[in-house]
Amino acid sequence: MKAISKDDDRYKAYLKAPFGSKEPKGLVPLDVDRVRIKLQKNLRPATVKNTLELLRRIANFGVKKHLCEGLSFTIQMPEVYNEKTEDLSPEQLSRLLQAIENDSNIQVANLMKLALFTGMRKGELFKLKWQDVDLDRSFISIKDPKGGPDQKIPLNDGARSLLSSHPKVNGSDYVFPGADNGQRRNAHRVVNRIKKNAGLPKDFRPLHGLRHVYASMLASSGQVDMYTLQKLLTHKSPTMTQRYAHLRDEALRKASDLAGNIIEQAANGKKEQKVVKLVE
Repeated sequence: MKAISKDDDRYKAYLKAPFGSKEPKGLVPLDVDRVRIKLQKNLRPATVKNTLELLRRIANFGVKKHLCEGLSFTIQMPEVYNEKTEDLSPEQLSRLLQAIENDSNIQVANLMKLALFTGMRKGELFKLKWQDVDLDRSFISIKDPKGGPDQKIPLNDGARSLLSSHPKVNGSDYVFPGADNGQRRNAHRVVNRIKKNAGLPKDFRPLHGLRHVYASMLASSGQVDMYTLQKLLTHKSPTMTQRYAHLRDEALRKASDLAGNIIEQAANGKKEQKVVKLVE
């Protein structure tokens, strides 16, 4: 339903005026190019791409249902480079954890901790209900992760301990409920306060950034393969996980360098022994 609502908003905002009264067969590439150029002046590339993809889907739907003839050309999509990752240094992470501990809002503080322990998305944390938490078998069920099928992710000891001691709010099924005990809609006031108290960079996005920190820590450890990381992040495609591949490559390079150093030290040790024997 959320995806349908977004499509409806995009259609009304960007497509209805230029294309609402036209059939796909009557469009030419210049019509689409004009709209694309106009949208690119104020919108992110991803939003422009999603809008043009919606136009294509509408045209294809009309053809599939035999309601109209299709487009006579292929819509050229803008390039989207959505590979920004956010990470924290050990010092920044330490300051953040201290700021979380010192904050008076235990609900949002624990929400941020769980984001670090699990890499869950902001929306998944907001929608999390107690019935989705299995402390006995140490799993969390994630419902509808970013439009995909339901997923299960394991609870590590830190996450399990946090949820075991997290206070339940009377009259609410949600782990981190909003003001009305229903689903939380935002937490920006508290997370921004914690971010400020921790002295984090201005462009660090507190909740989304914690997901990146979780993924970066695992990838850079050199102990987690990309397939496992994909499953933990509930990415639908391995392509989405590849943004962290360079961190694993760096960890592997360091491991390789370590092996080389060990061999060199062993070789140098043998040479020194030979020199000693010659002197004797």
